[in-house]
Amino acid sequence: MILMWACFALLTLVALGFVMLPFLKKERVQTITHNANAELISIYEQRLVDLQTDLDNQRIDGVNHAESIVELKRRLLNELSPEKSLNSKGNNRIFALTGGAFVLALTGVFYGLTGSQQQISAWHDAMDNLADYGERAVMQKGEPLSQNELQAFALALRTKLSRSGDDEVAWMLLGRVAMSLNEFDMAQQSFDKALRMNPDNMQVLISYSQVLLLEGSEANMTRAAGMLSKVLKVEPTNLDAISLLALIAYERKDWPQAKAAFEVLLASMEKNDSRYSMISERISDIEQQMQTEGSVMPVTNTTGAIAVTVDIAKELIDKQPKDGILFIFAKAASGSPMPLAAVKLAKYSFPITVELSDSSAMVAGLNLSSAENIIISARISIDDSVMPSSGELEGHSESLKRESVSDYQLQIDTLIP
Repeated sequence: MILMWACFALLTLVALGFVMLPFLKKERVQTITHNANAELISIYEQRLVDLQTDLDNQRIDGVNHAESIVELKRRLLNELSPEKSLNSKGNNRIFALTGGAFVLALTGVFYGLTGSQQQISAWHDAMDNLADYGERAVMQKGEPLSQNELQAFALALRTKLSRSGDDEVAWMLLGRVAMSLNEFDMAQQSFDKALRMNPDNMQVLISYSQVLLLEGSEANMTRAAGMLSKVLKVEPTNLDAISLLALIAYERKDWPQAKAAFEVLLASMEKNDSRYSMISERISDIEQQMQTEGSVMPVTNTTGAIAVTVDIAKELIDKQPKDGILFIFAKAASGSPMPLAAVKLAKYSFPITVELSDSSAMVAGLNLSSAENIIISARISIDDSVMPSSGELEGHSESLKRESVSDYQLQIDTLIP
């Protein structure tokens, strides 16, 4: 700020110098002795006499005589001109002061019309209100920030970062503010800075995933899925991460994965939650898409797969729901309720053997290889949902160490009340 005003003052002084110095410069006046003009006139008259004599003696003709007289007159006028300049000198100080005042007035008017004093004032206000903006944005205290306040908050954060160097929290906040302002390039750059300082910042990973999803390219959705899988490995019940993974699967039209993720979200909500009906409608829409396209969960033989043989207890054979759907899936023994691998069968007979592997993951990046201990389950569902309902049949294994299991015998032995 001080440097700016110093530069402004220096430029003003330079402008004043250009205007005032020519007026203050002393004039060079030729000194003329007393009766100097009389002597010049006398010489002029003598030369006229000499020219007349030369003409009379025919040493020159009439034309040369006339030209010589004109030349004598011209020289006399040039030699008499300095005396005229003695009477033309004015008061140069007044001119200099008038010019300086004009420059100052013009500068003031121009700066008032086109200067950045309003922006400078707004910048000072943003810096003064930085703490208040932070409380309202992060702590949700008071009124939400308006669009102009978000821009001021971003300006203050950039200033803080330029002064104090890298600050993980400040970069994260700047990224979120940039998202609110639809400045997605700035948001990505800010989140990149924050992740370079702390690659395991879960909040930044989730926010960065949102930015990548808004951009919408396949490469960015894949990158976002990787970030969200990393979050779920640390925080298995993070609903924000699960909901974003559900959106990724939905955008990719991966209906089985999207349906499973939305059902996990739905199971975590109360029915009076404002989002409950919206997610229910989304699940219904996905089910219609699956019926139209005939979507099924893929089963592929893969190295590291677990062969699961499922049978049903004799006393439950007659209690199977009509047109039931068989789900065979594995979940982490502790953590996320999201299945790590799943197989869905509309037609089956017991006993039946299927394979669970990373290729049958329901969410990209969240697979069998991501868990040390797993529980294998089988459920005969009365509908197309992997979530349990009354009247369905199921069976569960004990906690198993994934690396030591290559095949498993599972029995469906429980009727869900």
